[in-house]
Amino acid sequence: MAGYRRQLYRDDAVVLRVQKLGESDRIITLFTRRHGRLRAVARGVRRTTSRFGARLEPFGHVDLQLAGDPKGNQGSSLHTVSQVEAIELYGKRFLGDYPRYTAASAIAETAERLTPVEREPSLRLFQLTLGAMKSLARGDHATTLVLDAYLLRGMSFAGWAPALTACAVCGEPGGHRAFSVPAGGAVCPDCRPPGAAHPAPATLTLMSALTTGDWAYADAAETAVRRECSGLVAAHLQWHLERALRSLPLVDRGAPAPGAGPRVVPPRTGAGPAAAGVNREMTE
Repeated sequence: MAGYRRQLYRDDAVVLRVQKLGESDRIITLFTRRHGRLRAVARGVRRTTSRFGARLEPFGHVDLQLAGDPKGNQGSSLHTVSQVEAIELYGKRFLGDYPRYTAASAIAETAERLTPVEREPSLRLFQLTLGAMKSLARGDHATTLVLDAYLLRGMSFAGWAPALTACAVCGEPGGHRAFSVPAGGAVCPDCRPPGAAHPAPATLTLMSALTTGDWAYADAAETAVRRECSGLVAAHLQWHLERALRSLPLVDRGAPAPGAGPRVVPPRTGAGPAAAGVNREMTE
């Protein structure tokens, strides 16, 4: 638009993805606190003399000054990064840690998929994403548990939470043994469709624990239960996204230890503190 002057505004963001543009630029996909997901051009960041190229790497939490219309009503859909200050560059902690890097990558991809409309604020999902990144960086819990907790809570924000304590079809309460992704979660014997899975009762309990933040129970769960939980969570998410996540097959789920005996899992005593979320950023 002739005569349009791009306005400057600030926000903090998690870097979800970076893409090469031309010989020295990059397109940065950002998940901002107040303006949702947006894309911005970072000029010259691939040059060795760039002042802030290292701050715009995947998984970083940064404070930015952007040029463009935050509502997207005027000018190009791409913003321009004019200033960057690092708040916490979590990606540096993941470079030599394959399990954490792949888990963070899956979360970043999920965050992008769960925000299909650019510039639409989603504060709860932003806080979940940032909290998960912090949890991964600190190593508070197993990476797969942090990832699955993020996916379950992200689906809850999107309205896709699997039914775990009542039948997804008729609403009958109880600890139902069958789980059907197309039906929406646990199903009673009368509503169980053909092909429904029959996970261990501890698996559904673990899913509920991750949703509510009962980390005492989740941290004590057996490896086999964690793996079955991860499979159900991934299947449920990708069913609703109607598209597979590229990063999920790369996540290191860990192999069961040969001859390992069963672990004692404490009974659930209620919901614990809110689980921290995870973030990821994919570099192309």
